[in-house]
Amino acid sequence: MPTAPYITYLQEVTSTNTYMAAHAADMTHGSVVAAHSQIAGRGQRGNTWESQPGMNVTMSMMLHPKEVSAREQFLVSEAVAAGVALTLRRYLGDDAGVCVKWPNDIYVHDRKICGILIENVLAGSSIARSIAGIGLNVNQRQFLSDAPNPVSMFQIAGREFPLDGILDSVRRDILELYERYIATADHEGLHRLYTSMLWRRTGMYPYLDTATGNRFTATIHDVALTGHITLRDTEGTLRRYAFKEVAAII
Repeated sequence: MPTAPYITYLQEVTSTNTYMAAHAADMTHGSVVAAHSQIAGRGQRGNTWESQPGMNVTMSMMLHPKEVSAREQFLVSEAVAAGVALTLRRYLGDDAGVCVKWPNDIYVHDRKICGILIENVLAGSSIARSIAGIGLNVNQRQFLSDAPNPVSMFQIAGREFPLDGILDSVRRDILELYERYIATADHEGLHRLYTSMLWRRTGMYPYLDTATGNRFTATIHDVALTGHITLRDTEGTLRRYAFKEVAAII
């Protein structure tokens, strides 16, 4: 792994997000914490992340999005997800089927290759800092947990990839999108890029309303800057959901 001054490389850590939060005062915008082994990696809503030591990119990145209001904090998630997707498309090819599954998982076709956990600290109506935790499956050959659909870059391409190069590419792509869209307040431009990358962005697919248990078929109508998704079902009814209120059926 690289030893650049903006990277703190740890042999073993419970969670890179937890470590970065504990050392936030020492982390500048764009700083990265990476780990050879992450023994308690966290995903959305307390989920765990399976990662074989030394085979994947497990990292957290510090961002200071002072330009983003608290109500538009989903922009940070959009920039991070799109940045990871750009790196994967560069390494795997534009025709590999890399896309962003709302809100910020990265998929290759119908299989999950990367999980992202964004943790924001708010200061009034602004964001004081954002910690973006990224678990990217790179060289892992097999997955032993009960996760339903994991995949790695190795499994897709049949060869190993350089962890240091991928980590640096992810960091650079995220920062480039940040400077291009967030620092210049081109929020609509970032949102268009994000929505253009969405998994199942066209066509009708099955979904589950998690509160009612109702299954329905719908297409993505819109994703708001708040992060809410609006689906249009086969009867033309618009259904608006927050994260975990609806699940795509694969």
